[in-house]
Amino acid sequence: MPELVMLSAGEGRNAVLDAVRSVLQGLREDVSGGRVDALEQSIDHLPELVERRVKEDTGFSLRRVINATGVILHTNLGRAPLAEPIMDRIGEVAVGYSNLEFDLADGKRGERDVHVDRLFQKLLGHAGEGTAAVPDASRSTIVVNNNAAAVWLALNTLAAGGEVIVSRGELVEIGGSFRIPDVMMQSNAILREVGTTNRTRVSDYERAIDDKTRVLLRVHRSNFEITGFTEQPPREELVTLAHSRNLPLLEDLGSGALLNLTSFGIANEAGVAESLRAGVDIVTYSGDKLLGGPQAGMLTGRSDLIARMRANSLFRALRVDKLIYSALEATLLAYLRGDLDSIPILCMMRLTKEEIRRRADALAETLQATTGVQAEVIRGESVIGGGAAPSAVLPTHLLAVTVTGMSADDLLARLRTAAPPIIARISDERTVLDLRTVFPEQDGAVIAALREIAERHG
Repeated sequence: MPELVMLSAGEGRNAVLDAVRSVLQGLREDVSGGRVDALEQSIDHLPELVERRVKEDTGFSLRRVINATGVILHTNLGRAPLAEPIMDRIGEVAVGYSNLEFDLADGKRGERDVHVDRLFQKLLGHAGEGTAAVPDASRSTIVVNNNAAAVWLALNTLAAGGEVIVSRGELVEIGGSFRIPDVMMQSNAILREVGTTNRTRVSDYERAIDDKTRVLLRVHRSNFEITGFTEQPPREELVTLAHSRNLPLLEDLGSGALLNLTSFGIANEAGVAESLRAGVDIVTYSGDKLLGGPQAGMLTGRSDLIARMRANSLFRALRVDKLIYSALEATLLAYLRGDLDSIPILCMMRLTKEEIRRRADALAETLQATTGVQAEVIRGESVIGGGAAPSAVLPTHLLAVTVTGMSADDLLARLRTAAPPIIARISDERTVLDLRTVFPEQDGAVIAALREIAERHG
């Protein structure tokens, strides 16, 4: 077939041969299964089937998608998106050599941590009322590949062979089967549970401390909250207890916000600076959650303890590369400059329901005027996601879309096959899109995808 000859010239003979074999195997299965109609259709469109298979086999599997779910930190969709200036910075560092571990001042080998440690010291330093933070050299920060690795490194360094005391109400499991007890076991630390699921007091920790105790651990309750008859000791009381017994207090914040998020409509989400000001010795947190940067796990705290973790032989296996450092440095500089508009997740959290309503109304009007899609704007709620602020919801407006003769599940599936794929959700048996997590420049792609789906279905 001339079409396959041309395809071979562009994609390579071996790739086309593999695709032909795969398509023919599918035809044989149609014959053996008695699917004559499907067989005849496939033969009529053989070149197109082969070309499609070649593209599937040789194309990228990891693709950009449009997140219309309203879940800002959607773990399955890559959590925090990065802004274009940050991507430009990654490209600038990636295309050549860099001073990742080279001190330009003295021409000797340096530490990769310095590129972000200096910024964390400024962002998390001591600040008086109405004043800028003063860098605190008594605190340091190191970076590993995610927060689970950060927790493991801290426990392995500070408590291997000894006991770690933690409340039963904080033995959490988050997505991907990340369980605090399992991480603790792998770190060679021994779990010592205190209190009950719903109530733990500082006296429970105090009674459990003995000569085997190495660390007191406080864990953020990701993805859930306990309400009703509950009690959790204040962070300050645990700090006082730990320091009176010469023990470090480790706090796993999980998400780890660098800002007070109350103005964003999110309350009771502890920040990194808040924990450090309370006297917590080591705080662990993520880079791609409320911080809004790349996937990473940070350990911030007492410089002497951080130095011990940096000296851990397995720190090298957990550390991150120049791409992560360049993205993280650019993100932190945006915070330092007060340029919050360059951090996409913060922009999404700040969007008001009125702003979203205006965009949704415009899309609904366009869809109904130019396509066979019925569209209605309804009230709804967005969520933060990623284990952050589990009880926080942000009021929004949803674009509810229907195509005559097509179920909500079918429309949802068709949207996933669009280019780029659009990930929506179902509410009250209708397919809905939350524009809070859709970038404005993607509105046209949403309209085009729905128009094509309606035309093909019609």
